[in-house]
Amino acid sequence: MKVKWYGHASFRISSEKGLKIIIDPYEAGGFGGAIGYGKIPDIVDIVLVSHDHADHNYVQGLPGSPKIVKGSGSHRVSSLEIRGIATYHDGTKGSERGENTIFCFVLDGLRVCHLGDLGHVPSEQLAKEIGPVDVLLTPVGGLYTIDPAQATQTVQKLNSRVTIPMHFKTPQCGFPLAAVEEFTKGKPGVKILKASEVEIKKETLPASPEIVVLQPAL
Repeated sequence: MKVKWYGHASFRISSEKGLKIIIDPYEAGGFGGAIGYGKIPDIVDIVLVSHDHADHNYVQGLPGSPKIVKGSGSHRVSSLEIRGIATYHDGTKGSERGENTIFCFVLDGLRVCHLGDLGHVPSEQLAKEIGPVDVLLTPVGGLYTIDPAQATQTVQKLNSRVTIPMHFKTPQCGFPLAAVEEFTKGKPGVKILKASEVEIKKETLPASPEIVVLQPAL
């Protein structure tokens, strides 16, 4: 499985058999230019949308005719079973920014979880509902999502084997978010790659938890 980070909360995940998924496509140039990442050019099979904000749901800007998946519950697209888990975009049960969907699925034997714009640390019940996680894609930038300290608690609760941070401050992001270093500092197992894509295989998952920091592709 290959995981490519476009920027913000948007990833392309590709299986060994060629199935391609985009999660949370942003509107390039949106929010008055605050979303400074480039337009997503890739044609994929499935698009997952955690919530309807323009920095996460810009499916109309994608080429091709992918299957769009939104909301909680079980979704089956081709041979892929996707679980959507209802959560909140803030710490006040959605009163500030509404609802958010966590997506979980298994690809190439790897259990993947994208937290979307999660705004609260998972409860024990939610962590149990999510279940075991091999690859966790988590926001860490705060303000609109969990902050670095809350992301740390979330990673510890979910006990992911590989964690890939997202939704943090970069030169292309005009939102006043925390930098990824606020999340990674002092932690063991941090790998800062010079690439935007990483290949992860079930048979080579790390024995100890790792944090993999990718560079924006666009």
